[in-house]
Amino acid sequence: MENSFVLIPAQNQVKLETEIIDTNSLGEDQLLIETDWTFISAGTELSNLTGVEPLVWQEGSWCHYPWRPGYANVGTVVDKGSHVTRANIGDRIFTYAGHEKYALYDQGKLVFPVPEDLPLDIVVASRMAGVASTAILIPDLHGTPPVVVFGLGIVGNLASQMFRARGCRVIAVDPVQHRRDLANQVGIEVTIGGSPEEVQEQVMDLTEGQGAPIVVEAVGHSAVCMQALAATCKLGQLLLLGTPRAPVEANLTDFLGKVHYGCIRVLSCLEWQYPYYPAINADISHYEKQHMILDWIREGRLQLEPLISHRMSPPEIEKAYMGLLNEKETFTGVALQW
Repeated sequence: MENSFVLIPAQNQVKLETEIIDTNSLGEDQLLIETDWTFISAGTELSNLTGVEPLVWQEGSWCHYPWRPGYANVGTVVDKGSHVTRANIGDRIFTYAGHEKYALYDQGKLVFPVPEDLPLDIVVASRMAGVASTAILIPDLHGTPPVVVFGLGIVGNLASQMFRARGCRVIAVDPVQHRRDLANQVGIEVTIGGSPEEVQEQVMDLTEGQGAPIVVEAVGHSAVCMQALAATCKLGQLLLLGTPRAPVEANLTDFLGKVHYGCIRVLSCLEWQYPYYPAINADISHYEKQHMILDWIREGRLQLEPLISHRMSPPEIEKAYMGLLNEKETFTGVALQW
C-alpha cells in the first residue's frame, strides 16, 4: 500500500514523501488508520523544523533528523492486529498519530472514539486543547483567582479559555495585536502587550500591586519565564506550559532567589506526565481529559473554530509551515485534510 507522509529531513526543510507499507506485517496491538485530518502543533513542529529544539541534533533522540512530525490525527480504522480491543474496523478515532495518509498506530497510546455530533476538523484541532488543559489540571486551583497567561498562540489561547471557563479572571499577554484581538473574539476580555516593563506595570495595576496567584508561561521561552515570575505574587504558582528550548543567558540566582523568597511554586505542565488511560495511581489521564475537552467544545465553553485560520492539503505542507513561522498575523492554526 502506498503511503504519503510529512518529513522534516533537515533544518528548515519540510516535504511530502511517499513509501510502501506492508499491511501484512501489522503488529498484534497495532491499528491501521486511514487519515481524514491532522493538525499542526506549531510549537513543537516549528521548533524542530528550525533546529531550536536541541534534540534534533542528538542521534537517537525522538526528533532527530530526519523526523516525521505530527501528533494529532482523526481517521478510520481499516485494519487491526489480533490483540486490539480499543477500536474496531470501520471506527473513526482520534489518536496521536502523525501527518500521514495511512498510520500504523499502537493501541497502548491514546485511542478515543470520534463523536458524531462534532466536525472532524474541530475534533483534530482539540489536540491543542489537550496540550493546554494541563494548565488547569496541575495547579492547586481554589476559587476563581486572577490568572495571567503569557503567550496567545493556540495553546495559550486555549489555556486562557479554560481558566475563563473555570470562572477565573484572565489577563492574557502577547506582543502580537492580532493574537490579542483573537483572544478578545473568543471571550478573553483583558489582553495586554508592550515591553516587559510595560506589561509588568499593567499586570500590577490589574492585580492591585500584588501580582497574580497563578501565572502561565505558554510561549516556551526562558526569558518569558523570568518575565512571568515577576508577575507572580507571593505564595503563587508559576506554570511552565511551554517547553523552553532556545538558550538564554541570565542570572539564575536572581530567578531562584525570587522563587525562594516569594515562596513560589514552579510547576511543569508537560502533558506526558499523565498516563494514556485511567490508572490507580493517577488523578487524570489523556483519555479523561480528551473526554472533558470534547464536552466543553460541545457546551460552548471552548471555541476552536476561530483558531483554525487555514485548512490545507498535504502538498501545501511547506506553505503551511512557513505561514505559521513567518505570518503570525494570519496563520494561527492549520488543519490538513488528507
